[in-house]
Amino acid sequence: MAANPIIVTPAAGKADLEAFIDLPFRLYADDPHWVPPLKAEVRELLTPGKNPFFEHAEVQLFLAHRGGAVVGRISAHIDKLALTLPPEQGMGPGTGNWGMMEAEDAEAMAALIARAENWLRAKGMTRALAPLSLSIWDEPGLLVKGADHSPMVMMGHHDPRYQAWIEALGYARAKTLLTYDLDIVAGFGPLIERIVASGEKNPRIRIRKVDLKHFDREAATILAILNDAWSSNWGFVPITDSEIAYVGKKLKPLVKDDLVMIAELEGEPVAFMMTLPDLNGPIKAIRGKLFPFGWAKLLWWLRKPTDASMRVPLMGVLKRLQSSRLASQLAFMMIEYIRRVALAKYGTRRSEIGWVLDDNQGMNAIADAIGSKVNREYFIYDKAL
Repeated sequence: MAANPIIVTPAAGKADLEAFIDLPFRLYADDPHWVPPLKAEVRELLTPGKNPFFEHAEVQLFLAHRGGAVVGRISAHIDKLALTLPPEQGMGPGTGNWGMMEAEDAEAMAALIARAENWLRAKGMTRALAPLSLSIWDEPGLLVKGADHSPMVMMGHHDPRYQAWIEALGYARAKTLLTYDLDIVAGFGPLIERIVASGEKNPRIRIRKVDLKHFDREAATILAILNDAWSSNWGFVPITDSEIAYVGKKLKPLVKDDLVMIAELEGEPVAFMMTLPDLNGPIKAIRGKLFPFGWAKLLWWLRKPTDASMRVPLMGVLKRLQSSRLASQLAFMMIEYIRRVALAKYGTRRSEIGWVLDDNQGMNAIADAIGSKVNREYFIYDKAL
Protein backbone atom coordinates (compact mmCIF):
# COMPACT_ATOMS: atom_id res chain seq x y z
CA MET A 1 0.00 0.00 0.00
CA ALA A 2 2.83 2.40 0.82
CA ALA A 3 4.02 2.36 -2.79
CA ASN A 4 0.57 3.43 -3.91
CA PRO A 5 -0.86 5.89 -1.39
CA ILE A 6 -4.46 7.02 -1.45
CA ILE A 7 -4.92 10.42 -3.09
CA VAL A 8 -8.30 12.13 -2.58
CA THR A 9 -9.21 14.94 -4.95
CA PRO A 10 -12.35 17.00 -5.59
CA ALA A 11 -14.39 15.69 -8.50
CA ALA A 12 -14.20 18.29 -11.25
CA GLY A 13 -15.61 18.07 -14.74
CA LYS A 14 -17.59 15.55 -16.71
CA ALA A 15 -15.02 12.76 -16.62
CA ASP A 16 -14.81 12.83 -12.82
CA LEU A 17 -18.61 12.88 -12.51
CA GLU A 18 -18.86 9.82 -14.75
CA ALA A 19 -16.16 8.07 -12.70
CA PHE A 20 -18.11 8.92 -9.54
CA ILE A 21 -21.28 7.40 -11.03
CA ASP A 22 -19.56 4.34 -12.51
CA LEU A 23 -17.59 3.19 -9.44
CA PRO A 24 -20.39 1.15 -7.73
CA PHE A 25 -20.93 -0.83 -10.93
CA ARG A 26 -17.42 -2.25 -10.49
CA LEU A 27 -17.51 -2.61 -6.70
CA TYR A 28 -20.83 -4.49 -6.70
CA ALA A 29 -20.36 -6.43 -9.93
CA ASP A 30 -20.43 -9.76 -8.08
CA ASP A 31 -23.13 -8.85 -5.55
CA PRO A 32 -26.40 -10.53 -6.62
CA HIS A 33 -28.46 -8.29 -4.34
CA TRP A 34 -27.17 -4.91 -5.55
CA VAL A 35 -29.57 -3.05 -7.85
CA PRO A 36 -27.75 -0.79 -10.31
CA PRO A 37 -29.22 2.71 -10.35
CA LEU A 38 -30.26 4.38 -13.56
CA LYS A 39 -27.19 6.41 -14.41
CA ALA A 40 -29.26 9.26 -15.79
CA GLU A 41 -31.06 9.52 -12.44
CA VAL A 42 -27.80 9.66 -10.47
CA ARG A 43 -26.37 12.24 -12.88
CA GLU A 44 -29.44 14.43 -12.35
CA LEU A 45 -29.28 13.98 -8.57
CA LEU A 46 -25.72 15.35 -8.59
CA THR A 47 -26.26 18.25 -11.00
CA PRO A 48 -26.92 21.80 -9.78
CA GLY A 49 -29.79 23.35 -11.69
CA LYS A 50 -31.53 20.01 -12.06
CA ASN A 51 -31.79 18.83 -8.44
CA PRO A 52 -33.39 21.60 -6.31
CA PHE A 53 -31.51 20.30 -3.25
CA PHE A 54 -28.66 22.50 -4.50
CA GLU A 55 -30.87 25.58 -4.03
CA HIS A 56 -30.39 25.30 -0.27
CA ALA A 57 -27.29 23.12 -0.02
CA GLU A 58 -23.58 23.25 -0.78
CA VAL A 59 -22.13 20.00 -2.12
CA GLN A 60 -18.61 18.80 -2.92
CA LEU A 61 -17.85 15.42 -4.47
CA PHE A 62 -14.52 13.66 -3.92
CA LEU A 63 -12.77 10.72 -5.59
CA ALA A 64 -10.07 8.51 -4.08
CA HIS A 65 -7.30 7.22 -6.35
CA ARG A 66 -4.64 4.59 -5.83
CA GLY A 67 -2.04 4.07 -8.51
CA GLY A 68 -4.17 6.06 -10.95
CA ALA A 69 -7.30 3.94 -10.40
CA VAL A 70 -10.49 5.20 -8.73
CA VAL A 71 -10.98 3.24 -5.51
CA GLY A 72 -13.60 5.30 -3.68
CA ARG A 73 -16.01 8.21 -3.69
CA ILE A 74 -17.85 10.44 -1.21
CA SER A 75 -20.02 13.55 -1.14
CA ALA A 76 -19.72 16.21 1.55
CA HIS A 77 -22.62 18.61 1.92
CA ILE A 78 -24.24 21.24 4.08
CA ASP A 79 -28.02 21.70 3.97
CA LYS A 80 -28.73 25.29 4.93
CA LEU A 81 -32.34 24.44 5.81
CA ALA A 82 -31.13 21.75 8.20
CA LEU A 83 -28.92 24.27 9.99
CA THR A 84 -32.00 26.29 11.03
CA LEU A 85 -33.72 23.38 12.79
CA PRO A 86 -33.70 22.52 16.52
CA PRO A 87 -30.69 20.34 17.47
CA GLU A 88 -32.95 17.95 19.40
CA GLN A 89 -34.53 16.98 16.08
CA GLY A 90 -31.24 15.62 14.76
CA MET A 91 -29.98 18.42 12.54
CA GLY A 92 -29.40 22.01 13.71
CA PRO A 93 -26.55 24.55 13.70
CA GLY A 94 -23.10 23.18 12.90
CA THR A 95 -24.37 19.92 11.41
CA GLY A 96 -22.87 18.84 8.10
CA ASN A 97 -23.25 15.58 6.23
CA TRP A 98 -21.47 13.18 3.96
CA GLY A 99 -22.88 10.40 1.80
CA MET A 100 -22.72 8.61 -1.56
CA MET A 101 -19.92 6.66 0.12
CA GLU A 102 -18.37 3.73 -1.73
CA ALA A 103 -14.86 2.40 -1.15
CA GLU A 104 -12.73 -0.53 -2.26
CA ASP A 105 -11.18 -1.00 1.19
CA ALA A 106 -10.93 0.45 4.68
CA GLU A 107 -7.90 2.59 3.81
CA ALA A 108 -9.74 4.30 0.96
CA MET A 109 -12.81 4.85 3.14
CA ALA A 110 -10.76 6.38 5.95
CA ALA A 111 -9.07 8.79 3.53
CA LEU A 112 -12.37 9.82 1.98
CA ILE A 113 -14.17 10.40 5.26
CA ALA A 114 -11.21 12.38 6.61
CA ARG A 115 -11.33 14.60 3.51
CA ALA A 116 -15.09 15.09 3.85
CA GLU A 117 -14.68 15.95 7.54
CA ASN A 118 -11.96 18.50 6.74
CA TRP A 119 -14.18 20.11 4.12
CA LEU A 120 -17.03 20.37 6.64
CA ARG A 121 -14.72 21.82 9.31
CA ALA A 122 -13.46 24.43 6.86
CA LYS A 123 -17.07 25.47 6.33
CA GLY A 124 -17.58 25.94 10.07
CA MET A 125 -19.33 22.64 10.81
CA THR A 126 -18.79 21.05 14.21
CA ARG A 127 -20.59 17.74 13.70
CA ALA A 128 -21.09 15.14 10.97
CA LEU A 129 -24.38 13.26 10.64
CA ALA A 130 -24.01 10.58 8.01
CA PRO A 131 -24.47 8.93 5.63
CA LEU A 132 -27.14 10.93 3.82
CA SER A 133 -27.18 10.53 0.06
CA LEU A 134 -27.84 13.42 -0.47
CA SER A 135 -30.71 14.55 1.74
CA ILE A 136 -32.79 12.84 4.41
CA TRP A 137 -35.43 12.40 1.68
CA ASP A 138 -33.15 10.49 -0.71
CA GLU A 139 -31.31 7.40 0.61
CA PRO A 140 -30.40 7.96 4.27
CA GLY A 141 -28.41 5.59 6.42
CA LEU A 142 -25.99 2.69 6.05
CA LEU A 143 -27.47 -0.77 5.56
CA VAL A 144 -26.46 -2.93 8.53
CA LYS A 145 -29.10 -5.68 8.31
CA GLY A 146 -30.70 -7.10 5.18
CA ALA A 147 -27.80 -7.20 2.70
CA ASP A 148 -28.85 -10.79 1.90
CA HIS A 149 -31.74 -9.57 -0.27
CA SER A 150 -32.23 -6.79 -2.79
CA PRO A 151 -33.58 -3.43 -1.67
CA MET A 152 -36.81 -1.99 -3.00
CA VAL A 153 -37.09 1.19 -5.01
CA MET A 154 -35.44 4.28 -3.43
CA MET A 155 -33.61 2.27 -0.74
CA GLY A 156 -29.86 1.78 -0.46
CA HIS A 157 -27.68 -1.33 -0.46
CA HIS A 158 -24.16 -1.39 0.98
CA ASP A 159 -21.18 -3.67 1.40
CA PRO A 160 -21.52 -5.34 4.85
CA ARG A 161 -17.88 -4.45 5.62
CA TYR A 162 -18.68 -0.72 5.67
CA GLN A 163 -20.19 -0.80 9.17
CA ALA A 164 -16.94 -1.82 10.86
CA TRP A 165 -14.88 0.54 8.73
CA ILE A 166 -17.05 3.56 9.63
CA GLU A 167 -17.33 2.73 13.32
CA ALA A 168 -13.54 2.35 13.53
CA LEU A 169 -13.30 6.05 12.60
CA GLY A 170 -15.15 7.19 15.72
CA TYR A 171 -18.72 7.24 14.43
CA ALA A 172 -21.52 6.23 16.80
CA ARG A 173 -25.08 5.28 15.90
CA ALA A 174 -27.50 8.21 16.18
CA LYS A 175 -30.64 6.53 14.81
CA THR A 176 -31.83 3.28 13.28
CA LEU A 177 -34.18 3.30 10.30
CA LEU A 178 -36.32 0.20 9.84
CA THR A 179 -38.13 -1.35 6.91
CA TYR A 180 -40.88 -3.92 7.41
CA ASP A 181 -41.72 -6.85 5.17
CA LEU A 182 -45.42 -7.63 4.86
CA ASP A 183 -47.25 -10.60 3.32
CA ILE A 184 -50.48 -9.04 2.07
CA VAL A 185 -52.23 -12.18 0.85
CA ALA A 186 -53.87 -13.33 4.09
CA GLY A 187 -55.22 -9.99 5.25
CA PHE A 188 -54.91 -8.44 8.68
CA GLY A 189 -57.29 -10.30 10.96
CA PRO A 190 -60.60 -9.58 12.72
CA LEU A 191 -59.46 -6.59 14.82
CA ILE A 192 -58.22 -4.60 11.82
CA GLU A 193 -61.33 -5.61 9.85
CA ARG A 194 -63.53 -4.18 12.63
CA ILE A 195 -61.56 -0.95 12.74
CA VAL A 196 -61.85 -0.53 8.96
CA ALA A 197 -65.57 -1.39 8.96
CA SER A 198 -66.18 1.14 11.72
CA GLY A 199 -64.43 3.83 9.70
CA GLU A 200 -66.48 2.99 6.63
CA LYS A 201 -69.65 3.70 8.62
CA ASN A 202 -68.39 7.10 9.75
CA PRO A 203 -69.86 9.77 7.44
CA ARG A 204 -67.07 12.20 8.37
CA ILE A 205 -64.42 9.95 6.80
CA ARG A 206 -63.69 9.56 3.12
CA ILE A 207 -60.80 7.54 1.73
CA ARG A 208 -60.17 8.36 -1.91
CA LYS A 209 -57.57 7.59 -4.54
CA VAL A 210 -55.56 10.42 -6.06
CA ASP A 211 -56.78 12.18 -9.19
CA LEU A 212 -54.01 11.92 -11.76
CA LYS A 213 -55.76 14.46 -13.99
CA HIS A 214 -54.81 16.99 -11.33
CA PHE A 215 -51.46 15.46 -10.43
CA ASP A 216 -49.68 18.69 -9.45
CA ARG A 217 -52.51 19.69 -7.12
CA GLU A 218 -52.62 16.25 -5.53
CA ALA A 219 -48.84 16.18 -5.11
CA ALA A 220 -48.96 19.55 -3.36
CA THR A 221 -51.73 18.27 -1.05
CA ILE A 222 -49.75 15.17 -0.11
CA LEU A 223 -46.53 17.02 0.53
CA ALA A 224 -48.29 19.70 2.57
CA ILE A 225 -49.61 16.93 4.83
CA LEU A 226 -46.12 15.38 4.89
CA ASN A 227 -44.42 18.62 5.93
CA ASP A 228 -46.91 19.01 8.78
CA ALA A 229 -47.02 15.35 9.83
CA TRP A 230 -43.24 14.88 9.94
CA SER A 231 -42.35 18.35 11.24
CA SER A 232 -41.49 17.10 14.76
CA ASN A 233 -39.72 13.93 13.57
CA TRP A 234 -36.03 13.39 14.15
CA GLY A 235 -34.07 14.28 11.00
CA PHE A 236 -36.91 16.26 9.43
CA VAL A 237 -36.00 18.94 6.88
CA PRO A 238 -38.94 20.69 5.16
CA ILE A 239 -39.51 20.04 1.48
CA THR A 240 -39.48 23.22 -0.60
CA ASP A 241 -41.93 24.10 -3.36
CA SER A 242 -39.34 23.42 -6.05
CA GLU A 243 -38.54 20.05 -4.46
CA ILE A 244 -42.25 19.21 -4.44
CA ALA A 245 -42.38 19.85 -8.19
CA TYR A 246 -39.16 17.88 -8.74
CA VAL A 247 -40.25 14.86 -6.70
CA GLY A 248 -43.67 14.91 -8.36
CA LYS A 249 -42.11 14.85 -11.81
CA LYS A 250 -39.80 11.98 -10.88
CA LEU A 251 -42.51 9.86 -9.26
CA LYS A 252 -45.28 10.50 -11.78
CA PRO A 253 -44.39 7.54 -14.05
CA LEU A 254 -44.51 5.23 -11.02
CA VAL A 255 -47.70 6.56 -9.43
CA LYS A 256 -50.88 4.54 -9.91
CA ASP A 257 -54.01 6.36 -8.80
CA ASP A 258 -55.39 3.38 -6.89
CA LEU A 259 -52.14 2.84 -4.94
CA VAL A 260 -52.02 6.32 -3.42
CA MET A 261 -54.79 7.19 -0.99
CA ILE A 262 -55.82 10.47 0.64
CA ALA A 263 -57.98 10.41 3.76
CA GLU A 264 -60.42 13.29 4.21
CA LEU A 265 -62.15 14.28 7.44
CA GLU A 266 -65.26 16.35 6.82
CA GLY A 267 -63.87 17.21 3.38
CA GLU A 268 -60.38 18.22 4.56
CA PRO A 269 -57.35 16.14 3.46
CA VAL A 270 -55.76 15.01 6.74
CA ALA A 271 -53.74 11.90 5.87
CA PHE A 272 -52.21 10.05 2.95
CA MET A 273 -50.47 6.80 2.07
CA MET A 274 -48.22 6.43 -0.95
CA THR A 275 -47.49 3.00 -2.38
CA LEU A 276 -45.16 2.46 -5.34
CA PRO A 277 -44.60 -0.64 -7.48
CA ASP A 278 -41.06 -1.88 -6.92
CA LEU A 279 -39.19 -0.61 -9.95
CA ASN A 280 -35.96 -2.21 -8.77
CA GLY A 281 -36.90 -5.56 -10.31
CA PRO A 282 -36.94 -4.34 -13.92
CA ILE A 283 -34.04 -1.92 -13.27
CA LYS A 284 -31.93 -4.84 -12.07
CA ALA A 285 -32.73 -6.69 -15.28
CA ILE A 286 -31.41 -3.86 -17.50
CA ARG A 287 -28.32 -3.21 -15.32
CA GLY A 288 -29.06 0.49 -14.96
CA LYS A 289 -28.88 1.19 -18.70
CA LEU A 290 -31.78 2.83 -20.51
CA PHE A 291 -30.20 2.40 -23.94
CA PRO A 292 -30.52 0.78 -26.36
CA PHE A 293 -33.51 -1.26 -25.14
CA GLY A 294 -33.80 -0.62 -21.42
CA TRP A 295 -36.19 2.30 -21.77
CA ALA A 296 -38.66 0.16 -23.75
CA LYS A 297 -38.62 -2.61 -21.15
CA LEU A 298 -39.19 -0.13 -18.33
CA LEU A 299 -41.98 1.64 -20.22
CA TRP A 300 -43.75 -1.64 -20.87
CA TRP A 301 -43.51 -2.63 -17.19
CA LEU A 302 -44.65 0.78 -15.95
CA ARG A 303 -47.81 0.68 -18.07
CA LYS A 304 -49.10 -2.27 -16.07
CA PRO A 305 -46.88 -3.80 -13.40
CA THR A 306 -47.71 -7.47 -12.92
CA ASP A 307 -46.73 -9.73 -10.01
CA ALA A 308 -45.24 -6.55 -8.59
CA SER A 309 -44.01 -6.16 -5.07
CA MET A 310 -44.89 -2.83 -3.48
CA ARG A 311 -43.18 -0.33 -1.24
CA VAL A 312 -44.82 2.19 1.08
CA PRO A 313 -42.20 4.97 1.26
CA LEU A 314 -44.37 7.67 2.76
CA MET A 315 -47.34 7.93 5.05
CA GLY A 316 -48.56 10.82 7.18
CA VAL A 317 -51.37 12.14 9.36
CA LEU A 318 -51.69 15.81 10.29
CA LYS A 319 -49.94 16.47 13.58
CA ARG A 320 -53.06 17.67 15.38
CA LEU A 321 -54.63 14.20 14.92
CA GLN A 322 -51.61 12.03 15.66
CA SER A 323 -52.41 11.30 19.30
CA SER A 324 -56.00 10.30 18.51
CA ARG A 325 -57.54 6.91 17.75
CA LEU A 326 -58.72 8.41 14.48
CA ALA A 327 -55.12 8.60 13.22
CA SER A 328 -54.57 4.84 13.47
CA GLN A 329 -58.03 4.16 12.06
CA LEU A 330 -57.29 6.24 8.98
CA ALA A 331 -53.95 4.47 8.59
CA PHE A 332 -55.53 1.00 8.80
CA MET A 333 -58.23 2.00 6.31
CA MET A 334 -55.71 3.25 3.75
CA ILE A 335 -53.50 0.19 4.24
CA GLU A 336 -56.44 -2.18 3.77
CA TYR A 337 -57.82 -0.38 0.70
CA ILE A 338 -54.43 -0.43 -1.00
CA ARG A 339 -53.87 -4.06 0.01
CA ARG A 340 -57.08 -5.08 -1.76
CA VAL A 341 -56.13 -3.25 -4.95
CA ALA A 342 -52.54 -4.48 -4.98
CA LEU A 343 -53.62 -8.10 -4.52
CA ALA A 344 -56.47 -8.08 -7.04
CA LYS A 345 -55.10 -5.80 -9.75
CA TYR A 346 -51.32 -6.08 -9.61
CA GLY A 347 -50.85 -9.65 -8.37
CA THR A 348 -48.88 -8.39 -5.38
CA ARG A 349 -47.99 -10.85 -2.64
CA ARG A 350 -45.59 -8.83 -0.52
CA SER A 351 -44.98 -5.23 0.37
CA GLU A 352 -42.35 -3.28 2.25
CA ILE A 353 -43.09 -0.42 4.63
CA GLY A 354 -40.40 2.09 5.41
CA TRP A 355 -38.24 3.55 6.35
CA VAL A 356 -39.54 4.05 9.91
CA LEU A 357 -37.56 5.50 12.81
CA ASP A 358 -36.87 2.88 15.46
CA ASP A 359 -38.45 5.10 18.15
CA ASN A 360 -41.56 6.04 16.15
CA GLN A 361 -43.91 4.20 18.50
CA GLY A 362 -47.09 4.95 16.58
CA MET A 363 -45.87 3.71 13.21
CA ASN A 364 -44.06 0.72 14.68
CA ALA A 365 -47.26 -0.25 16.53
CA ILE A 366 -49.22 -0.12 13.26
CA ALA A 367 -46.56 -2.26 11.55
CA ASP A 368 -46.78 -4.81 14.36
CA ALA A 369 -50.59 -4.83 14.28
CA ILE A 370 -50.71 -5.85 10.62
CA GLY A 371 -48.16 -8.62 11.12
CA SER A 372 -45.16 -7.13 9.34
CA LYS A 373 -41.59 -8.00 10.34
CA VAL A 374 -38.40 -5.94 10.29
CA ASN A 375 -36.32 -7.05 7.31
CA ARG A 376 -33.76 -4.24 6.92
CA GLU A 377 -32.00 -1.82 9.25
CA TYR A 378 -30.04 1.30 8.40
CA PHE A 379 -27.80 3.26 10.78
CA ILE A 380 -27.31 7.02 10.70
CA TYR A 381 -24.07 7.91 12.47
CA ASP A 382 -22.97 10.95 14.47
CA LYS A 383 -19.47 12.33 15.15
CA ALA A 384 -18.16 15.57 16.63
CA LEU A 385 -15.71 17.28 14.28
